[in-house]
Amino acid sequence: MTVLAPSRPVLVRAFSAPKGFGDQTLRERRPDAIELLGGIPDPSVLPTAELTEATARVLARPGAPSLQYSRTEGIPALREWIAAHEGVAVERVLVTNGGFHGLAITVQTVLERGDLVAVDNPVFPLFLRGLELVDARVLPIRVGAEGLDVDALAAELRAGARPAAVYTVPEFHNPSQSSLPTARRRELVDLAEKYGFVVFADDPYRELRFHGEPESLAPFHDSDHVIHVNTFTKTLGPGLRLGWVVLPERLVRDAVALRSRQDSHSSTLVQAVVAELLTGDAGLFDRVLTGARELYRSRAHALAEVLSASGSFDVTVPDGGLFLWPRLVDDRVDADRLAADASAEGVEYQRGSFFPSGPGTDADRHLRLAYGDVDEERLREAAARLERAVARQL
Repeated sequence: MTVLAPSRPVLVRAFSAPKGFGDQTLRERRPDAIELLGGIPDPSVLPTAELTEATARVLARPGAPSLQYSRTEGIPALREWIAAHEGVAVERVLVTNGGFHGLAITVQTVLERGDLVAVDNPVFPLFLRGLELVDARVLPIRVGAEGLDVDALAAELRAGARPAAVYTVPEFHNPSQSSLPTARRRELVDLAEKYGFVVFADDPYRELRFHGEPESLAPFHDSDHVIHVNTFTKTLGPGLRLGWVVLPERLVRDAVALRSRQDSHSSTLVQAVVAELLTGDAGLFDRVLTGARELYRSRAHALAEVLSASGSFDVTVPDGGLFLWPRLVDDRVDADRLAADASAEGVEYQRGSFFPSGPGTDADRHLRLAYGDVDEERLREAAARLERAVARQL
């Protein structure tokens, strides 16, 4: 198929992180610095005791099968639990080493070298690094209050753009905290089926909803043009390095063959422990999520309340996830200087200017603040320090 050029010159080569991305690790930090940097779950809501007990039971099994090789697709007990959780056939589930590994497999399964990929704008920057695996070109599509702007994507398609894939975080978007409504998901899938591209739906925050009803996964699971990526990173712990992808049946064989030529399979021991954890107590996962949702709701509200009261930020309380995306109100405040001033005051965060995939956003006027592993007292102190940093410029 001939790939037509898009209607405007928005293609870029392989991604390089913006200068200063993660530069809080390069400059001197105060000993009492409060870090609002990454989407890190709080240790208090991780099932550490239950994981310890599950590990002991798994290792006590005769012959220690969890210390042996296993199937590329993942062990049956874990795949069956995931399939039931997602509401799909078990044959469509491939276990991965976390969410980003799932994205890497997805990219290498679907894309040819030099393919065009439409991506969120602003975007989770590490996905663009993943596209370097195939030297893909990027077509930025604006993300608004309701997630990926499907109308803007449709306009690009009508104008001649022919992406091989579209990447988006559909629920509690990183960084903008927005979610793609169910109706818009159907429209996105309709476009994928009409124009022949694959949707990469990156969904690590889905289970962390603390307001409202979840959006439906049916538009994604009912189409053979969607790969749904998820992970236990935000719910059971990043150190497990365990996630999964739900593949269309037509792509399962290719993805499994690719995985078999890489690291063969995810840790049998970790898979077995997590499967034991989830199947040994049918209500455990829901209890873990209930505790996490309550904690993150309280922290999101606490941080948003103080920032809003300062008058320096326009803040929308998220419905879930681990990030706040406040916007600077006063145009006199230089956002890049603010990051340095905030560091001097003892608070570290990611600048909004790190996240655009192309022009056309106001991301540079935003701050991405992660509240998952910071208690309310320190969140309130962080907001006070941010206000002092703003005051330095006024």
